[in-house]
Amino acid sequence: MCTGGCARCLGGTLIPLAFFGFLANILLFFPGGKVIDDNDHLSQEIWFFGGILGSGVLMIFPALVFLGLKNNDCCGCCGNKGCGKRFAMFTSTIFAVVGFLGAGYSFIISAISINKGPKCLMANSTWGYPFHDGDYLNDEALWNKCREPLNVVPWNLTLFSILLVVGGIQMVLCAIQVVNGLLGTLCGDCQCCGCCGGDGPV
Repeated sequence: MCTGGCARCLGGTLIPLAFFGFLANILLFFPGGKVIDDNDHLSQEIWFFGGILGSGVLMIFPALVFLGLKNNDCCGCCGNKGCGKRFAMFTSTIFAVVGFLGAGYSFIISAISINKGPKCLMANSTWGYPFHDGDYLNDEALWNKCREPLNVVPWNLTLFSILLVVGGIQMVLCAIQVVNGLLGTLCGDCQCCGCCGGDGPV
């Protein structure tokens, strides 16, 4: 597949992933599907906006750049084959690195939150984190340590797991585009062969 077409495919995949990451982070503000009275009772990691910023906003820009690569002018700037497609592919590599860092941020935040567990009302009538080192992941009986919000443990676990998977997939896709972008920068795009009167890729 041509480097431009490959980038467009990656961009089209990143858009829905960014939407899912954004939506999952928004839903985390409603533990158990309910509006909470005090924002201090929300888990700290929710306020790091891993899904909104990392997997969401910071992923939209690279995705749009990737989608636009297939339509870039192979002939370059004012007919100069020294720029154009190669420069666009190089730029996409930079955006891919930005996307990788954003997805990595969301991935790390999600992993930390899953290991830490949600903030909830404990048996001593105080709000805190009753779990330690992910012990609740293998023992559902421990979920009873959280009295409120109702079903906050499966809610947080499911949504942060979604963010973890989304972030992981986005990191892989952005890493692929880094390689794809470097190949496009060095070798050109196969669709550019012979354009502007040239005999080879530009």
